[in-house]
Amino acid sequence: MMPNLICDRVTIPPQALMSLFARLKAHWLICACLGFANGVTAAGPALPTEALFTNSLGMRLARIAPGQFSMGESSAPLPKELVGGNAHQRNGDPDERPQHPVVVSKPFYLGAFEVTNEQYEKFDPRHRLLRGKYGFSIEGDEAVVFVSWHEARAFCDWLSKKEGLAYRLPTEAEWEYACRAGTTTIFQTGESLPKEFQKNVALSWYPDPERGKGRAEVVPLHVGKTTSNAWGLFDMHGNVEEWCHDWYGPYESVSQTDPVGRADGDCKVTRGGSHSTPLYYLRSANRMGAIPEEKSWLIGFRIVLGELPDSKPLPKTPPPLHQQNVTAKVAAFAKPDPQKPFFKGPRQYVKIPAGSDGPIFSKHNHVPSIVACANGDLLTIWYTCVSETGRELAIVASRLRQGAEEWEPASLFWDQPDRNDHTSALWRDEKGTLYHFNGYSVAGTWGPLAVLLRTSADHGATWSKARLILPEHHRRQMPVQSIFRAKGGEIILPCDAVTGGAGGTAVYVSRDNGLTWTDALGTIAGIHACVAQLKDGRLMAFGRGDNIDGRMPMSVSADMGRTWQYSASPFPPVGGGQRPLLLRLKEGQLLLVSFTGGRGQKEFMPIKDASGKSREITGVFAALSYDDGKTWPKMRLVSHDGRDQTVETMDGNPFTIGFSSAEPGGYNAICQSDDGVIQLITSRQHYAFNLKWLETPPPAEPVQ
Repeated sequence: MMPNLICDRVTIPPQALMSLFARLKAHWLICACLGFANGVTAAGPALPTEALFTNSLGMRLARIAPGQFSMGESSAPLPKELVGGNAHQRNGDPDERPQHPVVVSKPFYLGAFEVTNEQYEKFDPRHRLLRGKYGFSIEGDEAVVFVSWHEARAFCDWLSKKEGLAYRLPTEAEWEYACRAGTTTIFQTGESLPKEFQKNVALSWYPDPERGKGRAEVVPLHVGKTTSNAWGLFDMHGNVEEWCHDWYGPYESVSQTDPVGRADGDCKVTRGGSHSTPLYYLRSANRMGAIPEEKSWLIGFRIVLGELPDSKPLPKTPPPLHQQNVTAKVAAFAKPDPQKPFFKGPRQYVKIPAGSDGPIFSKHNHVPSIVACANGDLLTIWYTCVSETGRELAIVASRLRQGAEEWEPASLFWDQPDRNDHTSALWRDEKGTLYHFNGYSVAGTWGPLAVLLRTSADHGATWSKARLILPEHHRRQMPVQSIFRAKGGEIILPCDAVTGGAGGTAVYVSRDNGLTWTDALGTIAGIHACVAQLKDGRLMAFGRGDNIDGRMPMSVSADMGRTWQYSASPFPPVGGGQRPLLLRLKEGQLLLVSFTGGRGQKEFMPIKDASGKSREITGVFAALSYDDGKTWPKMRLVSHDGRDQTVETMDGNPFTIGFSSAEPGGYNAICQSDDGVIQLITSRQHYAFNLKWLETPPPAEPVQ
């Protein structure tokens, strides 16, 4: 006798059940009874029982039995041949620790191979147009790439609906458990990875149309060409990275059962590493990630058959220091008298303990940005790394709270794990909303970048999810800290434009308040250019390189950046480790901040002091124009005008600041706070001064 079947708490008698089977397909009935909808089930259809399962697309899946393992990297030093001279990688990445016990309590099926072009295109035939982009993944049996996390999940949902089974992406814990297949070594193959897994591991390949197609570094991505691990899984190291279910976040030290990651985050985890990636990042424990919208030549996916564990996710990662206890409103405090000269500095804002080796690094901190929040705080961000082309590069921040004298210690601001998040820019609009622009490369390079945007409506206490505004990785997309709102309402975003070995700066324009962006197509002379709008609507810019007659180039555009006219400026050129600044002050004047010459040069520049005499200065200086850049009658050294003292510049290197010398280098950034004070930062120091100080001639003798 057939027993009663309970479906969604409704008891179906045997006679009625037999009648239903007579009228409906059994497959549909089983799914309906189990509450199946859109690839997610209430109770879950029964898994197959065979060791290998082949689905309707011919995808082979291996049954993974329950078990337990140690997740993450141990504290044992990694082999020297794996890390080379990179001391910060000696024990793996900080986000791979603490190693902790994990129990996988239920069996699941994992794709023996990564999803291929042919399989994915059963779901999305349009993807065929992306085959061969940058030369990668041309044939049907190559791993599919240029697929976002959302698209990978949609494929699983489609396949679930098609077959009446629960397909999904693997959790990060399931992925590492299956990859290790019972091993505890660096790779599933032991302490080293055989050559068959290594595809351009010495080269961080990145898309560059100028390099051409068909070069040796464009490697095939056919699946199943390497030896499988002990559980029958292929290509778990180094063919393409694989999207996982989880939001990325730090590990917890406690034992966990069926973990599903964090409750929320900015990035989705990817695992396994890819072609064109050093061996260090192909380890079983290595964690990578990207924003879910990313479509990369490095990232694909494989699928799981089995219900998602019903474990409670870990809470969202707690906010870093600069996002904690942010006041909502401006409090009363003593403001500088605008009728009296005001100067303060240098004050160090890069505060990172010596010997810090990740995720914040003491070795190299550079390319800052600064914004004055509507609540009176100042917020700075900059990148921190060991190498400017390294995957460890992340963005950190510090806050100078209103009325405080000291900047807070650095805390993490933005980081896509194991990506080069190169160059950031902050801007505040008229309503007080903060904008964070960030370029990034999914590979280990600062070559062609994509650009994302986040916003904050509460002075940087919280931020929106990152949104790709320039999704294609391109050499004209390295954001520069010189953003402003033009007279017509457009937002102007300069970006370095390095093409064909030549330098320059592009301008991107948004006419819908940041929703969409277009390249104005013209190129400013010099990289790292600073841009401002003149009173007649034209754009003016100064850049580094492309010097004219031994002077820093000046570029002017009458068509919002479509074309530019170039001429020599009255200022000396800048060199490596330096960039100029241009700002339209609230009072109407144009302010230029630059240097008296390239790094290592002893070029001096004359200024007039309070006695009317001329004397020579060297280092960072400020120049003021009242006629939109035709003349610059006010110039002075950015210094306390006192006796010489030794201060740290970029990365702790000493320099002398005093009566005739100032900081010799740095990627400067600037803004003007609501109290009228001009806030200038170099790569390490903060200077504050007002318009009256700029207009006051420097003293004839050192200030005591």
